Amino acid sequence: MATVRNSPAAAHQGDPRRWWALGALVASLLVLGFDMTILNVALPTMAGQLGASTGEQQWMADAYVVVFASLMLPAGLLGDRFGRRRMLMTGLGIFLAGSLIGTLADDVSLVVVARAVMGVGGALVMPLALAVLPALFAPGERTKAVGIVSAASALGAPLGPIIGGWLLDHFWWGSIFLINIPMVAIGLAACLFLLPETSDPASPRVDIVSTALTAAGLGALIYGIIEAPGRGWSDLLVLGMLAGGALLLAALVLRERRMTRPMLDMSLLRDRAFLLNTIAATLVMFVLSGLMFVLPQYLQAVLGNDAFGTGLRMLPMMGGLLVAAKGAEPVVRRFGARAVISGGLVVLAFAAILGSRTDVDSGYGFTALWLSVAGVGFGFAVVPSMDSALGALPVERAGSGSGLLMTVRQVGSALGIALLGSLLAGAYADRLDTAGLPGPAAGAADDSVVAAHAVAERLGTPGLAESANSAYLHGMDLVLLVSGVAALVTALFVAAFLPGRVDRPGRPAARSTARTDARQ
Repeated sequence: MATVRNSPAAAHQGDPRRWWALGALVASLLVLGFDMTILNVALPTMAGQLGASTGEQQWMADAYVVVFASLMLPAGLLGDRFGRRRMLMTGLGIFLAGSLIGTLADDVSLVVVARAVMGVGGALVMPLALAVLPALFAPGERTKAVGIVSAASALGAPLGPIIGGWLLDHFWWGSIFLINIPMVAIGLAACLFLLPETSDPASPRVDIVSTALTAAGLGALIYGIIEAPGRGWSDLLVLGMLAGGALLLAALVLRERRMTRPMLDMSLLRDRAFLLNTIAATLVMFVLSGLMFVLPQYLQAVLGNDAFGTGLRMLPMMGGLLVAAKGAEPVVRRFGARAVISGGLVVLAFAAILGSRTDVDSGYGFTALWLSVAGVGFGFAVVPSMDSALGALPVERAGSGSGLLMTVRQVGSALGIALLGSLLAGAYADRLDTAGLPGPAAGAADDSVVAAHAVAERLGTPGLAESANSAYLHGMDLVLLVSGVAALVTALFVAAFLPGRVDRPGRPAARSTARTDARQ
């Protein structure tokens, strides 16, 4: 393997293997995408067989998300310094190890450990998969590549319930971890043989204290955000986590500002194109998280579909996203990223506001309609914003920049789930009619629409199920309306402040001294 001393873009953007390399990244991201949602299908089964309490179930679900979000920033820097392909493969190997632990687990603690280990691996894979795109593709092709990667990542969300539901119908609950092993093996082989190595030997060293502050601060912040809907925003644990996370992150910023070679490169945030495109992508994820949060319970509890059927019925959104991912490149070339992102957000807002008109008699056909429109809007908004943010990065700092971008996006998603989830829970509880029910039964029904249906079936009170459906739809419509307004506000923000063009001639990437290892 020879060493080429030129820009990674110059070395690999004409390589005919670049599309095969993109396939390696898609395989890697697909398994991360459906692992985000596959556990939710298996939790009731696992809770029964492992004797897990509600709090333990929360930990099984959250361990992955908290670790994943808190480690993406240092993970991107590790890729810059030690090689993005090398660290990407390391992340896949760690994810594989966590999947093996989960397959063999026989108690709650081991499942939590497995999920946390998988989160470490996912934190390495996600930002570095994006970081190699500027080295592989020229600006025009990169828009298409980002669209394909975004579609693969988003496609995993509905694939989780589909695959998980099918596996639970035919195998034991450990099969939801076992399915990762062949997928990861394919990703590892593809990365080894198809993906070029890129790095920046001059990148800052990995500072242990800064890494600890990053992981602990983001971990505490994300954990507090995730726990807030269930515990309440005034809960002492939630307040303590949020305050502690804020203090730790403030300490990180102060430390990094005093360092000659900081790990957290604040100069990236001074780049207007990178900052505003990152904010736009994050706000899109905030809105999308609201849509994705309310849909599964509506499709399962209100419309009566099982987990497998729910996943299938979320596919219209993916169809719309795939259309947008394919069409984003020529549309951006014709009208510019700012116009396309703004237009995508308006379409997303229209879909959310249309969805807010859902009532108990709407049926799935109406849902499929606005889901398809939402997918188109999401694709045209997130693909150009992600591509423009990546295009604003110097290639030699693509790992750390992608890590920062994905970390902020993950925080936006968590905020969307927490804030919109709280709104849904409050509206549902206020509208639900539990008059005449025993105290414990009323309390259980207030927890969720799924619990209300279980109580109604147990007590033989169909009126409770009807009230729960009506109350949930009231909350869902409110969440969708707020999401639509948020999307419109974001569209105005983008139209007013986003630069019209990001890929600038002579940007730092052109002067990169980054090392690129190319297969000869």
